[in-house]
Amino acid sequence: MPDAQGQAPGPRPRLATTTEREQPSAVRRVIVEYVQPSVDEGRFPIKRTAGDSVDVRAQIFADGHDRISAMVLDRHTSSDEWRETPMALEAPGTDLWVASFTVTTLGWHEFLIVAWIEGARETRSKPYLVWVDRERARFGAWYELFPRSTSVSPDRSGTFDDLCRRLPAIADLGFDVLYLAPIHPIGHSFRKGANNSLNAGPDDPGSPWAIGSEDGGHTAIEPGLGTIEEFDAMRAEAERLGLEVALDLAMQCSPDHPWVREHPEWFRRRPDGTIKYAENPPKKYQDIYPLDFACDAWQSLWDEVLSVVRFWMRHGVRIFRVDNPHTKALPFWEWLIAEVHAADPDVVFLSEAFTRPAVMRYLAKAGFTQSYTYFTWRNTKEELVEYLTELTTTGVRDYLRPNLFANTPDILHAYLQTGGCPAFQARLLLAATLGASYGIYSGFELCEGRAVPGTEEYLDSEKYQVRHWDWDAPGHIKELIARVNTIRRAHPALHFNESLRFCDTDNPHIIAYAKSSRDGSDVIFTVVNLDPHHMQHGFVRAPIDLVRPAPPHHPAPERPAPESGDVFFDATDLLDGTNYVWRGEWNYVRLDPGVRQGHVLTLSVRD
Repeated sequence: MPDAQGQAPGPRPRLATTTEREQPSAVRRVIVEYVQPSVDEGRFPIKRTAGDSVDVRAQIFADGHDRISAMVLDRHTSSDEWRETPMALEAPGTDLWVASFTVTTLGWHEFLIVAWIEGARETRSKPYLVWVDRERARFGAWYELFPRSTSVSPDRSGTFDDLCRRLPAIADLGFDVLYLAPIHPIGHSFRKGANNSLNAGPDDPGSPWAIGSEDGGHTAIEPGLGTIEEFDAMRAEAERLGLEVALDLAMQCSPDHPWVREHPEWFRRRPDGTIKYAENPPKKYQDIYPLDFACDAWQSLWDEVLSVVRFWMRHGVRIFRVDNPHTKALPFWEWLIAEVHAADPDVVFLSEAFTRPAVMRYLAKAGFTQSYTYFTWRNTKEELVEYLTELTTTGVRDYLRPNLFANTPDILHAYLQTGGCPAFQARLLLAATLGASYGIYSGFELCEGRAVPGTEEYLDSEKYQVRHWDWDAPGHIKELIARVNTIRRAHPALHFNESLRFCDTDNPHIIAYAKSSRDGSDVIFTVVNLDPHHMQHGFVRAPIDLVRPAPPHHPAPERPAPESGDVFFDATDLLDGTNYVWRGEWNYVRLDPGVRQGHVLTLSVRD
């Protein structure tokens, strides 16, 4: 159970003791302050992926005028050997010292600063933790679907075999992660009907999030989908095609779940002793019982959930999308993720918490690898610039990795409901180029925008019924999705978030931004019309300072004569190969819905 400070147990590396951290002030002449990067002064680790650098900054000074020396010590916590990197003043006359080191091994790392004056005792900062993930934690394209909606026959629901036949089409779209809605047995009690009706018919399949029946619970499979052996075969086929399978970790139960009978002490109850159904205001889930992660029997419950995760890990799953983690005791997640990572540092946890910012940030601090965001509700230029600037330039970026889902089974924003295919094109371009990780929920490629009036709920939602899709229906945007994902894989500038830089435009309906690779060799300049209904045009300011000249052997087509020292360069749209000759920083664009919703450009200066 959490201790008095609200911290959960777990195999996190030991921090330095008070004796190690503090030295008598009479001999500690050098002061080390404001060490960055750090999260809550070192209470939580910063996050990196293998191959990333950690750029350390600190304010270091001493009394008098003696010469100061400083270095950063770092190590993987499995090693007894520290690596030493000298620090240097960021600029003459300042007390800001900097150094960088690179992390290459998954798992826990730590670093500290040592500073000294010759002839005096060294000052050592406390250690700061770094958690290092694999690349998929930072970069990837996600595709979400309901396996039961993959049947080719309208007379039955889909199976894992049907999903196997669907996999090549998903792989051809260029996705990296296939995320499945829950695949477990679905309860019968208070089962929901079509469009969230409280009165289900005899053939209604119910919500996959109402987990548990006489067929089992969180380690069982809904019989209509197949067997665990068929799941294993599907996962292996997905991996052969380059798709990694992610499962939904939804820690809640239908009233028919075996845990309700075997462990009644794990559930939240009303004063009269009955179990209260789950709510996530304003939504109500009459078919779901919430678990109480702070109950008196918390230890057995926590251990059981860990065993569920380990069960699916034994079946090859290394990515979990966690449903509503903010409705469970927050220290539980810190414990669970640390326990899993102690043995398997390659496991990725995605937090699906659409809640208050502080809670979303805390879940990321507590260990979640990635986080859903408010992206679906940020649709104007001002909203997008403000929000993405926060995610990529403030201290949040050291621990919260955004996954920009353009839609989910729960969220069909009014922008998509009313904007037609141009709206889906715009949101795809934004999600895929603003974020190193992004996702779509199936039906997006068909521009499915039908909603229950006055809500963000899909009409005929797959949450409550089986859907049979015509994947070649007129108006689909599959070619655009495939092209965008091909561009993402080919261009390192889109593999990271920290280089995002918004550029000026003279039209509030047009947004422009640039990303560059870490070595500066790859620059992507994206321009999107945010208005799905009308043609928008105007001037955009290109990031010429990021562009390197083309190689000498690159042929230069005919071009207008330069005037007033302007630089000419090629702007090539990767979406369709069109090349534009631009002059100077400010250049004209015209974006017509139904024709072209945006540009994804490379820029090269002409010789």
